[in-house]
Amino acid sequence: MDTMTENDYLTAWGLYAFAALGCLLVWWRMTRWIWRWLREPLQLLMAVLLLSPTIVDPVKTQFAPAVAITALDLVLKVGNNAWRAISDLFMYTMIVFALYIVFVLIRWPIERAANARRERKAAADAALAAEPEDDEPFRRPAPAGGMRVEPRL
Repeated sequence: MDTMTENDYLTAWGLYAFAALGCLLVWWRMTRWIWRWLREPLQLLMAVLLLSPTIVDPVKTQFAPAVAITALDLVLKVGNNAWRAISDLFMYTMIVFALYIVFVLIRWPIERAANARRERKAAADAALAAEPEDDEPFRRPAPAGGMRVEPRL
């Protein structure tokens, strides 16, 4: 049986990475209309599914996409790497969602402050709009005593 060379291995990973990024781009377009607090976790979950590696051959330290190994092992019953791949997927998912929760906890007060600032600015703009405007801001007052003012040349 022909063994995979290092160059073939890197080419396969490069093609998979390109296809996975294309799938992520399509997924982000598909979930664009969803409420943000649901869309972002769904996008993270898809990124974890597509981009998580799992070890296939511990001796040669070769990796493969965990979702592909899981699917092949469960559907075709060809190997015993399914549980390892599932545990890797679960571990990566927990790590990514823990980081996402930290990110959300940092972002939330910043967004609340920005929204409060926007509301204050809108209220100030509304107050300015309520003031009557001078129709002729450059109009000079009439001279006292009915005197005529000649223009200067």
